[in-house]
Order: sequence, then C-alpha cells, then structure tokens
Amino acid sequence: MARNVVQPIIRKKKKRGGDDGHHGGAWKIAYADFVTAMMAFFLLMWLINVTSPEQKTGIAEYFNPITVSQRTAGSGGVLDGTSVSAPGPLVSPSSRITAIDPRLTFAPPNDNTSKSQATETTPDANQPNQGKPTEQDVQKAMKEREQKQFEAVADKLRKSIENLPELKGLLDNLIIDETPEGLRIQLVDRDERPMFALGSADPYDYTRQLLGLVTQAIADLPNKVSIRGHTDSLAYAPGKNYDNWNLSSERALASRRAMMEAGLAEARIEGVVGRADRDPLFPDHPEDPRNRRISIILLHEDAAGGTAGPAGATASAVEDQTTPPSSPDSGAAPPQAH
Repeated sequence: MARNVVQPIIRKKKKRGGDDGHHGGAWKIAYADFVTAMMAFFLLMWLINVTSPEQKTGIAEYFNPITVSQRTAGSGGVLDGTSVSAPGPLVSPSSRITAIDPRLTFAPPNDNTSKSQATETTPDANQPNQGKPTEQDVQKAMKEREQKQFEAVADKLRKSIENLPELKGLLDNLIIDETPEGLRIQLVDRDERPMFALGSADPYDYTRQLLGLVTQAIADLPNKVSIRGHTDSLAYAPGKNYDNWNLSSERALASRRAMMEAGLAEARIEGVVGRADRDPLFPDHPEDPRNRRISIILLHEDAAGGTAGPAGATASAVEDQTTPPSSPDSGAAPPQAH
C-alpha cells in the first residue's frame, strides 16, 4: 500500500543588497562645495570690476608680507575706511563707486613718502575762495540777470501798447533806454499828443493808462523806482509864485499817484523829483515840446538807496500835499505852454 509522502516546504530568502550610490546624500556635499567655489569666484570677479586701480594697489600691498599694514581697523584698513560701492543697490556695472580721494596717493602706512604725497596733493586750506565764485563773479551774474529783466520789461511794455488800439499811437511818445542808473522809461510830450494839460499837473486819461501799463511791466521786479518831471524852457509870466520847478514836481507827484493806483508798492518808490528845464532831452532846442516829459527810472539793485536825482542836481522835491497852481491874476499874462 502506498504511503503518503509529505513534501518538504522549501523557503528561499533573497538577500537584498545596498542602495545604489546615486540615491545617497554624498553628492549634495560635493555640489555645495562647487556652488560655494563658484560664488567666491564671481564675487572675486565683481570686486576686480568695481575697484579702482588705487584700491587694487592697496589690496596688493596689503597682502605683501614686506609692507603689510600695521593698522587693521577703521581708516587704517585696506580701503582706508571707504566703501567699494555706492550706498544702496548697484544698479548697473557702470554705476559710480565711492572711493578714496583720487588726489591722495594710496601708499602703505609704513612708507615715509605717504604723508608728503598726501600733503602735496591735498588742497591748501589757506587759499581763500578756492573753488568758490568770487565777488566779481557774483556781481557779473547779477548784472547779466538784471539786463535780461530790463530787456523783458521793455519788450513787454511795447507789446502791451501795441495790443491796445486806443494807445497804439502813443508808441511815438515812449522812449526806453538804459542809463548808468538803470532802465529809463520816458513819456514824452508831442505837439499833437501831450501827456498833461497845458500848464497843469493833471494827466490825460491815456496818460494814466500808459502809466498803468508801465506799472504792470515792472510789477514783478524788486528794483526801486525813481520818478522825475521835466519841462521845457518856456517861463511863466514875471511875478508869479509858480514856475517850472513847481510844475515839474507836481507832474512827477501826479505820475506817482497814478502808478500807485495801478498797483505800484509805495515802498518801491525811491524818490519823486522835479527837474524843471535843467535836464533837457534836446539841449540844442530847449523850447522843444519833447523836453516836457516824465522819466521813470528802474534803478539798478546796487544803486538803490542813493540819491534819487543825478549827481550835482538840485531837486525841487515837494510833498504830496503841494498846493495846485492858482489861477492867473486878472490882467496878468497867462502861463506859457509847458
């Protein structure tokens, strides 16, 4: 009889080996070393690019064992206490850097010639106004600026008159020139167009308008203003208590009032003067009606505070409350045209 044979159970155990090398972490250490080396390399390239030749010389001398610096902190360091780059981020490779003063020679501290070189190349502190404008330069610049302002005033005034049809014909009554005192604007009488009534200090309406345009043209400037009245040489009848001095002074005062009504600040008025016939526009023709005029002088800034009248002139300055001319006595000769 057959016997049941029990088959043995055989178990096979597979022995697993270790993981492959690329699944470990050793490569990360090598890669980190490589990245560190590359970072150091690019940092070195950047430093070489942004440092000046003087700084490179200083760095080379620092690593020279013969002339190594004995000072290691603050201004005694390699870069002498300065930064190789400007404060903040470096925008581009061409950005300027903050370096040591190029007038000073960068030399090792132990070199005896360093102090003498620095002394020779450092600006002399005893030299006054080194690199600063002199007083003459300032005065010249101020005069050039004032000259441009005067030219702008003259141009503005002429254009203002041309833009008003009712005043366009008064361009012939306007004379603008420059004197040693400043810019002079003159309102001149003509036979067909006087500025004031005959023998009177009352300005016509168009004269007030013209004085208003002058005020507007000079309103933005700080210069002081001198107002002067002039007459021709025609005299009043003998025995009168009123003459050309009174008339010229009152016309100057009337012009001042008109300009103040137009907006001229009272503080800008340097003087109001009556010159009578002592300063004719046409000396060879003292009776010419064009000698009757009002002169408005925009004084130079350095001339403000001086005398309002020309040198040597005897001005007949009168107060604003001057009594107007009285009517001629009956039978007396009327005043001449002024």
